[in-house]
Amino acid sequence: MRTLFYQSSVHWNASSRAFAVAARGLAARGEPVTVVCRDASRAQAGFLQEGLDVVGVPPATTVARDAWRLRAVLKEKFIEVVFLHTEREHLVASSAMRLAERGAVIRRIPAGGAPAAGRSGKFADRMATSLMLFSTASDRDRAGLADRARVAPLGVDVARVESARAPARAMLGMKDEAQLIVCAIDDRAGTRVTTAMRTLALLAERHPQLRMAFVGRSDDADDTRMQAAPLGATSLVKFLGERPDMPAVPAAADVGWVTAGGDDGAFACLDFMAARVPVIAERSSLVSHFVPDGIAGVLLPAADPSDTASAVARFLADEGTRKAMGNAGYTRAQRDFREDAMIEGFAAAANAAGDRSLWAAR
Repeated sequence: MRTLFYQSSVHWNASSRAFAVAARGLAARGEPVTVVCRDASRAQAGFLQEGLDVVGVPPATTVARDAWRLRAVLKEKFIEVVFLHTEREHLVASSAMRLAERGAVIRRIPAGGAPAAGRSGKFADRMATSLMLFSTASDRDRAGLADRARVAPLGVDVARVESARAPARAMLGMKDEAQLIVCAIDDRAGTRVTTAMRTLALLAERHPQLRMAFVGRSDDADDTRMQAAPLGATSLVKFLGERPDMPAVPAAADVGWVTAGGDDGAFACLDFMAARVPVIAERSSLVSHFVPDGIAGVLLPAADPSDTASAVARFLADEGTRKAMGNAGYTRAQRDFREDAMIEGFAAAANAAGDRSLWAAR
């Protein structure tokens, strides 16, 4: 099966990572795989770092122009199936498929999400055979798409972070005695990031070695930095931003705090668990799917920072519980969330979409 992964965003995020893992896995099976993304972008650098066949295209202009550009790649590479994420990408790829007179489209829905039902998505469905790919069975069932839906569960390679703690802490400039909370953020974290920052400020006096590192892309990053000054936390925090080595960062942590949602939040949970790091997060259906409360971490109700600080302080003081939760999380990640199961889900979806009888029916 000749497969293409299409990403129009310039950013390297957890959804990009899902595509990179799947593309690398399919390529390792001998499948021809191509990635199309924006030229000279963080995304392109990330996919190239994974050793993939990457085609860079100019920045987005119109759907029609992007479709013609993609059509050229489809014909040159004899692509049969295209994976993508957004509704606009769906319209671009479906148009390109129609122009190239070949193939099917698989739209992957980020963890915890639901497919949008806008006009462009409905039009794209009519242009080319389309399937939806979800990260959990509950996401799939909630969408109610019957045989048009498939599942590829998110997974991690725990071996990649074995013995990674020391080099990860050195990379972040953390001293041995520092107690580090790594906080995974995204554009939707909002007040959850504020709660984490204020919790750090409330705990700082009694925990002088406590530090926090924020990792992930957020449009509110500048606001978060400004919050640190009046709270007296400027010297206690690091802002790491969007990083291609995100799987290695959690290994530096003593505690992982997940404020991100979607794929960013899901992969953060798995990365902390793979690194034997216990997780703190506000309770949600997404986090609960990965982190069993009281076993691999502590799931908190939405609360004000003083209540959260009390719970976190108790957690920081109990090293034995933290270690047990870290080990339990590692076991769960290794057993239930493996990369090979994720790759198999992508492969099964590609094989289903590659049924040429469906193309003819369109």
